[in-house]
Amino acid sequence: MTVARVLVIGLDPAKIEGWDPEPVQAAIARGQARFGDHGIEADWCLVALDENPEGAVAEALTREDYVCVVIGGGIRKHEPLLEFFERVINLVRQHAPDAAIAFNSSPEDCADAALRWLR
Repeated sequence: MTVARVLVIGLDPAKIEGWDPEPVQAAIARGQARFGDHGIEADWCLVALDENPEGAVAEALTREDYVCVVIGGGIRKHEPLLEFFERVINLVRQHAPDAAIAFNSSPEDCADAALRWLR
């Protein structure tokens, strides 16, 4: 049996200035553990906006064959990042055209977002 593989794309909380990344990092760790609970292999692509994020996303998308790509709320919900969000969607379409695209509501429910498309 083939194990489903998911890619989660989000902002790297350690690279965002002006706030404490620890609560988000802890939520990400809990979210990563939930994938394991469901027997899903998950890779995480956490990007910094000032370090070629499109290149990092494209590289991550081509590393494996993903059945689903979860795009985090930090990218989707922050209006100044709308153009970046569009670029991420189009990178997924280009580099992982067969992958479902899912959206989480927090770092902890990434597995739930993927599971909606893996059933």
